[in-house]
Amino acid sequence: MPCTVGTIAIGSDHRARGIVDDIASHLETLGWTVHKQYGGDADSVDYPNISKAVTDEVVSGEAVRGILICGSGIGMSMAANKVAGIRAALVHEPVAAEMSRRHNDSNIICMAADGPIDSDYNKIVDTWLDTDFEGGRHQRRVTLFDPSHN
Repeated sequence: MPCTVGTIAIGSDHRARGIVDDIASHLETLGWTVHKQYGGDADSVDYPNISKAVTDEVVSGEAVRGILICGSGIGMSMAANKVAGIRAALVHEPVAAEMSRRHNDSNIICMAADGPIDSDYNKIVDTWLDTDFEGGRHQRRVTLFDPSHN
């Protein structure tokens, strides 16, 4: 079943503030409550701190999912995936967003502010939110992501 409307946490570095605001407006029209995190100033922000704020909300259950955006999306993805319970996927287009949910049960997507393949961020986000996790053999693999398994 697609993600039900609730609270979603979204954060960015200094390069993606406008993108965050656009996505947040879109989500709010769909009924979502959006918690925006972008701290710092317009010229520089320590993106790992923003990642932590968003991942904390997702892990605690305050937000059902999270979105992180930085210049390449790579730094946010790396920072988010250091947190137990987070399955962050770097996506550049709707198919990757869909598959990150369908096979990996992603609870955070990371995107690039500087030139994703598909620059329709709302289409990427909508696809991600509308896609179910398939479970089955994929659940076994997702369980292997858990650091306590190693």
